[in-house]
Amino acid sequence: QVQLVESGGGLVQAGGSLRLSCAASGRTLSSYALGWFRQAPGKERVFVAAISRIGTGTSYHDSVKGRFSISRDNAKNTLYLQMNSLTPEDTAVYYCAASVQGQYIVLVTTAKEYAYWGQGTQVTVSS
Repeated sequence: QVQLVESGGGLVQAGGSLRLSCAASGRTLSSYALGWFRQAPGKERVFVAAISRIGTGTSYHDSVKGRFSISRDNAKNTLYLQMNSLTPEDTAVYYCAASVQGQYIVLVTTAKEYAYWGQGTQVTVSS
């Protein structure tokens, strides 16, 4: 079973950037489709971005398209989320997740399809 640990969150001003990382242990990430989700206070956890097993396919929520970029380095067993042009609406706890997938190109965009989750990292964007 894979264990996931997020890092890179923090406090940033509107318009700023952050890069989140998700380090895996216990299993190689190359067997998993990966994703990022976020949960704002009092709201449900929502999809942010997804990437296929070998990184050839990506998917984004409309609210982050053109601002966020998901990537992975299977050699380093790490997932990333580059977040640019941040707004206060991006304030949330960000979670990375892993889904076992047999096919290389599958993108997983729903939370219920992910079996493994990190503990989350807080991102706060001030206006």
